[in-house]
Amino acid sequence: MKTSFFSLFAILCLVYCIARTSNAAATCGTVDSKASSCIAYASGKAATPAPACCTGLQQLAATVKTVDDRKAICRCLKAAVKNFAAVQDKFLSKIPSVCKINVNFPVSLNTDCEKIH
Repeated sequence: MKTSFFSLFAILCLVYCIARTSNAAATCGTVDSKASSCIAYASGKAATPAPACCTGLQQLAATVKTVDDRKAICRCLKAAVKNFAAVQDKFLSKIPSVCKINVNFPVSLNTDCEKIH
């Protein structure tokens, strides 16, 4: 009887953990891959964002369920953009409107992710 109880308990814990991780914000790897095609536009090398840029960011935006999700994605993007010195605020800030994405916070190199609500 004890063995059955512990087996059932272990299965329930596993199901709970899987359910919790499936609702988590996207990983930085996912964020990076969805946003990578935006670099040419954000650095002024392309007149418009690549279709993959807008599609990727729209898919990313669709995963946002909570303020913590928004903050996590913001932190990932801020960390990633540090690797691209050519990214300019004047282009970066236009991506949400050009791609028709409502992010509910100003997109800027200076955005404080912790102040997003």
